[in-house]
Amino acid sequence: MNPKQLTVIEHIEELRKRLFICAIFFVLALIVSFYFAKPIIKSIQYSEQAEQLTLNAFNVGDPLTVYLEVTFIVAFIITSPIILYQLWAFITPGLHETERKATLKYIPYAFLLFVAGLAFGYYILFPNVMNFMMQLSDDLDIQQTIGINEYFGFLFKLVVPFGIIFELPVVMLFLARLGILNPQLMVKFRKYSYFVLFVLAVLVAPPDIISYILISIPLFVLYEISIVIARIGYKKYLVAEALRIQEEKELEQKIQVEDLLAEQRRQIEEMTNRQ
Repeated sequence: MNPKQLTVIEHIEELRKRLFICAIFFVLALIVSFYFAKPIIKSIQYSEQAEQLTLNAFNVGDPLTVYLEVTFIVAFIITSPIILYQLWAFITPGLHETERKATLKYIPYAFLLFVAGLAFGYYILFPNVMNFMMQLSDDLDIQQTIGINEYFGFLFKLVVPFGIIFELPVVMLFLARLGILNPQLMVKFRKYSYFVLFVLAVLVAPPDIISYILISIPLFVLYEISIVIARIGYKKYLVAEALRIQEEKELEQKIQVEDLLAEQRRQIEEMTNRQ
């Protein structure tokens, strides 16, 4: 078999193994989450944002849909460190030893940032969006009849993406530590990045300037933190790369010396045999 084809097959087999491990842990997390889903739903139902609302079920299956959605999201949160570790384990064969040790440390921080993003979305973003929507309904004399499925679906669409967005500093650090991302490029394209982040804030925030600012500022701060962290990671990459090159040169010189000594011994043996 062609070595290149064998490598591809091995990569596919490794990926299958990692996905299988993630699936096993996710199923176990689903079992645990099944028992936590009910108190979480009750907590959200009677939270400050929903206490003045009457949540209705427009379809017979809506309560079950909400229950399963909460169960899956909680299971994903519980499993996320395992998923991150398996992703790291899949990538590490192509990394140097120092890079493997350095990037492994990022997993706890990635999980904490994910949870921080969820907290920001739930405690800051979601209440402001709901207040705006309810105020708009009052101004237009609209009586809202809110379905529980629609309420939780709207909540998840706002909150979960911010858990992913808050991973930005760790992602930037990871790419910089591997030498893939130069932080100078982040500085160079800062204004374009700010524009993209502001557009993102406009898409998820209520249509008023205060909400735009409220959502944009944390995104801008995240980007600036990412630049600072990426600089640290890139400096470590340069140091590690210089050390690796030096070690390769020393190894190459050692091999050359050993080859030279072996050649000298061979010549001495030939001369001795002739005598």
